[in-house]
Amino acid sequence: MGVRTPMVLELGSTPFDITYRALVMGILNRTPDSFFDAGQYWDFDDFLSKAEGLVNDGADFLDVGGVKAGPGDHVDLQEELDRVVPAVEALVQRFDLPISIDTWNPDVLDACCEKGAVVANDISGFEDPRYLEMAAKHDASVIATHIRIGPRVPDPEPQYDDLVADVRAFLADRAQQALDAGIQRQRIVIDAGMDLGKNRYMSWELLDRSEELASLGFPLLLSASNKRFLFELLETERTNINEGSMACHAVGIAKGCRILRAHDVKGSRRVADVMAEVLQTQDRVAERGVA
Repeated sequence: MGVRTPMVLELGSTPFDITYRALVMGILNRTPDSFFDAGQYWDFDDFLSKAEGLVNDGADFLDVGGVKAGPGDHVDLQEELDRVVPAVEALVQRFDLPISIDTWNPDVLDACCEKGAVVANDISGFEDPRYLEMAAKHDASVIATHIRIGPRVPDPEPQYDDLVADVRAFLADRAQQALDAGIQRQRIVIDAGMDLGKNRYMSWELLDRSEELASLGFPLLLSASNKRFLFELLETERTNINEGSMACHAVGIAKGCRILRAHDVKGSRRVADVMAEVLQTQDRVAERGVA
C-alpha cells in the first residue's frame, strides 16, 4: 500500500484535512415524522439541546433537514422554510462550526445560506437546475447524492445494469456539473446514497466497493447510520443497531470514506479517530518499506 495523497475539504470557508481523519456530520431533523427519531426533537428547545449535545460529542458540522427522504405527508415550500430557517439561524448564532442544510429545494437553500448555512446537501442529485446556481451564488460547498428516481418516491424494486458503475457514473456527472457551475473542487462531496433506490444487498455492495467511488477524487460521504439495510440484516428495531452503524463506519473509512453522517456522534468520532491512527500507521509502515 502506498502513501495516501493529501486531501483537503472546505466547508464554506473552513478547511479540513481529511487525508486520514474522517469528519463527523451530526444529524438534526426538523421533521415530526423523521425515519429514525420519529420527531423526538421536534420541540425547538429539545432541538437546540440535541444540537448542543452533538457539538459536545465532537461533531465537525451539523446537518439540518426539514423534509424526510422517504414517502410521507406533503410539505410545501413555506412549511419547509418555517421548519429549517429559524433552526439554521439559531445554530449559526450558537455554534462555531459549519452548518449544512439538507434540502433539494433551491429556494430553501437560498434562505438558509442567507442565515449562515455553508453546505448544500441535496439527496436528489441536483435535480433542480437552479440548485447549483444557488449554491454557487453563496459560495457553498455541495453534497451530491445518488438516487435512482427521486426523494419521497417509493422504489421497492430498483434495477441497475451495473450498480457500482451506474452510481459512479452518476456521481462523476454531478461532480462535473458542480465544477461547471463554478464550485471549487475542494468544496464538492459525493455520497452513494445508501437505501435511496437500493435494496439491502445493493447498499452492502456499495459499502464494500467504496474505494471505487472514492477513486473519483472527491471526498466520499457515508450515510449508513441506522439505515434500513442494517436493521433488516440484524432483524431488530432501527433504534437498536448502533453497533452495526459503527462497524459500517470503520469499514467505510478503511475503504476511502471521509465523512460520516451520524446519529451517534460520540461513537462515530471515536471510530473515526481510531481509524485515522490505523491509516497513518499503514502509511508510516509503507514509508519504511515494510509493507
